Amino acid sequence: MCTTRRFTLAALALSISSFNAAAATPNDTAPLGKLPRWALPLAYQLDFRVDPRQSEYSGSATIDIELKQAADHLWLHGQDLSVVKVTLTDSKNQAHAAQYKVAAQKEGVATVELGQTLPAGRYRMVLEYSAPFNQQLEGVYKVSSQGAPYVITQMEAISARYAFPGFDEPSFKTPFTLSLTVPENQVAVANTRQVAEQKLEQGWRKLSFAATKPLPTYLVAFAVGPWDVVDGPQIPATQWRARTTPLRGIAPHGEGERIKPALAQTPAIITALEDYFGFGYPFDKVDLLAAPDFAAGAMENPGLVTFRDYLMLLDANSPANNVRGSFNVTAHELAHQWFGDTVTMPWWDDIWLNEAFATWMQAKITQQLHPEYRADLELINGANYAMQSDSLVSVRKIRQPITGNGDIETAFDGITYQKGAAVLNMFERYLGADTFRQGVRSHIKQHQFANATADDLVSALAKASGKDQRFSKAMQSFLDQAGVPLVETTLSMENGKAVLHLKQQRYLPLGSAGDAKRLWGIPVCVRYSVAGGDAKTQCELLDQAQGKMVLPGATASSWYMPNADAAGYYRFDMARVDLARLTGSLTQLPDTEQLAYADAINAGFGRGDLDAAAVLAAAPQLAQSATREVATALIPTLKWLEKHEVRSDAQRERLTALARKMYLPRLQQLGYQRRAGESQDDALLRAALAQFLALDIKLPEVRKALLAQGDKALEKNADGKLDLAAANPDLLRTALSVATQEQGTPAVDVLIKALSNTSEPAQRMAILSGLGAATASANAQRARNLALDPLVKVGEMSTLLRASREDGEGREALWKWFTLNHEQLIKRSGETSGGRLPDLVAGDSCSQSEADRMNSFFQPLLKQLPGAERGLAQTREKTLLCTALREKQDPAALLH
Repeated sequence: MCTTRRFTLAALALSISSFNAAAATPNDTAPLGKLPRWALPLAYQLDFRVDPRQSEYSGSATIDIELKQAADHLWLHGQDLSVVKVTLTDSKNQAHAAQYKVAAQKEGVATVELGQTLPAGRYRMVLEYSAPFNQQLEGVYKVSSQGAPYVITQMEAISARYAFPGFDEPSFKTPFTLSLTVPENQVAVANTRQVAEQKLEQGWRKLSFAATKPLPTYLVAFAVGPWDVVDGPQIPATQWRARTTPLRGIAPHGEGERIKPALAQTPAIITALEDYFGFGYPFDKVDLLAAPDFAAGAMENPGLVTFRDYLMLLDANSPANNVRGSFNVTAHELAHQWFGDTVTMPWWDDIWLNEAFATWMQAKITQQLHPEYRADLELINGANYAMQSDSLVSVRKIRQPITGNGDIETAFDGITYQKGAAVLNMFERYLGADTFRQGVRSHIKQHQFANATADDLVSALAKASGKDQRFSKAMQSFLDQAGVPLVETTLSMENGKAVLHLKQQRYLPLGSAGDAKRLWGIPVCVRYSVAGGDAKTQCELLDQAQGKMVLPGATASSWYMPNADAAGYYRFDMARVDLARLTGSLTQLPDTEQLAYADAINAGFGRGDLDAAAVLAAAPQLAQSATREVATALIPTLKWLEKHEVRSDAQRERLTALARKMYLPRLQQLGYQRRAGESQDDALLRAALAQFLALDIKLPEVRKALLAQGDKALEKNADGKLDLAAANPDLLRTALSVATQEQGTPAVDVLIKALSNTSEPAQRMAILSGLGAATASANAQRARNLALDPLVKVGEMSTLLRASREDGEGREALWKWFTLNHEQLIKRSGETSGGRLPDLVAGDSCSQSEADRMNSFFQPLLKQLPGAERGLAQTREKTLLCTALREKQDPAALLH
């Protein structure tokens, strides 16, 4: 009786337990956004078998997981993977059958069906699979350099699911342990140091790498191929890091020597970043890899940072733009080792925490180590560039809610990078540099090797500064709403004091359908003149629709600059008399503020407040500046006038005469060849002026000088190859463009043939730009067709097509070509490029008919192209705004 009773109670307990387990089993559908949190990855062991000479690879992913509740299935990510076997083992080492099934192919969502309900607990899941090498530079992909195949990875944003099955979201940070089985004649590298090597049969070897720090899937990286591995100078120990850190360059075979300049600059960047963050470089090595083809500019994979090859492979003949870009981008990617790699956003709506911080820190480190690069001006130019996009109604917020994979792809834009960096710069000034750094250090330390949100950062800054909720609301007003603030200013004398009256609204271009009523918390700083010729600065937080600021020492005749040091992310509109005084005092402003003044001219023109005559009046004053960025600041607006407003010979002659007067003497003074000991800035100014005057304004004397260089570059040397080094490397792109336009078919023939035997990345970019600049219809068509030819790398396609639109036959011809070839283009470039496609093929359009045809063509493709909806909306809106601005213009204004 007692025995029976014990049995009955045990059976009842088991029955209840089973019932509860069954009841708790999730009954859900395939998650197309975030994965559910009832299954969590704890650690990965990834084993890859890779031979770059093959068309596919194989692998196994061993994932330690925790089921937070009983389940008969779990969700994970996997795309284009052929999973042949799944094994699940519990904590008692008991195996359970499981099956992998694709649940949502387009989103890369899969399910593992467990075959039974398993209780909550820890399990080890092993998935064995194979996959083709990706053709669109995602996941694990294969490219060639000088005929040799290489395998490289690119996992960001959501491409790790092409590489291995897993939980492909940034909030899932775990250690990864990689091994690579490769042919014995291949070099393999990964995020961490190699710790073991095992020789296998049939010419294979297995390389094992140390476990990583906790990482999200998008930072896993490896590469296999006949790489040159070059030791760089070791990064010495510092007060923040007790050990030396090894540094290496990974370059395509035969290119190792050219990666040494990039390696030489890296230790100083690392130590400067450590000093700022107060936190030692946290990974076990630094490898910089020059990828023969790459979708992005670079990628911050910890321990194995990958770059487009032209940024890493440098020598005396490299364009100045590439040399400077190498330092800037290296500083950007290494800044990510703290913001992004050590502390990671939990979801893609906070990707700005990665990219804005890296952009802002890049400028800070570059300004510290290379002040002559004027990273402060680059930061301001970046803000001005972002304001152009931020003026659109269709623009993203910095913290844009993510509703699908397409939103993830389009989050990597000027709003995330340049606007985000400008907002950080503005609030650093508001809090003070030391206080801001204290908040950043606290944030990094508190969330190291974990995840953190924007709110976490704002909280750390508020705590460090002792500021109240007014600061937090101010900063969040820039993060959580789109648009550019417009601050309207008027100076008046009241009771013997100079009072600056302020109003804020949203800046909207002429023709915009947006609502201007919007409030931010704007740290407004004003520089103004006082008696004796001195200047003072006054700052206030403007978080109401209207406000005022007393300017001590100012008089009724004082000039003032509404954005002191151009540190604020806002535009300004001054009372006309105030603007006239500022214009008359322009030479008294630092060049930072002259850039803000130039943006005010551009913004006033875009809003319809200023006409072409006002732009042409301001341009000569800025053009005489000794600072390159200021001297060229209005060139984009002059190009717009040339492209969209010039309708008569008289207008063209007026614009040509003005451009010749403003810029030709400067170009002639610089000359067309490099001079011994000249600055990079002179080289960059020469290139900018030559391109504008030769390809946009088409000055005969400039085209003649560049054609002479282009002709020399197209001559064959003793090896039978083009003598591309005969041209100034900084002008090669423009020289080949002029040669293509002037010589026609012979030049096109030579350049197409040169593509097949030219591997030097900067020269390839110049060749592609030259081909894209072809204006004769047959030659332009041949050039565009190359975008579908394997002769042109996937990452080079946009260079060719953009040149065809801007310097070649123009947007009408490109549009016709695209409508006939869009399926092949999308297949080759990948559907995830959809967000950028409308702008690539229809950017600079300026008519209602172009907007309509763009909309009609792309609408049926939106479901196929993630991110294209936003890309289409923005390109169409820019087209309509351009149309409204063009129709507003008075033809006589260009003749004044």
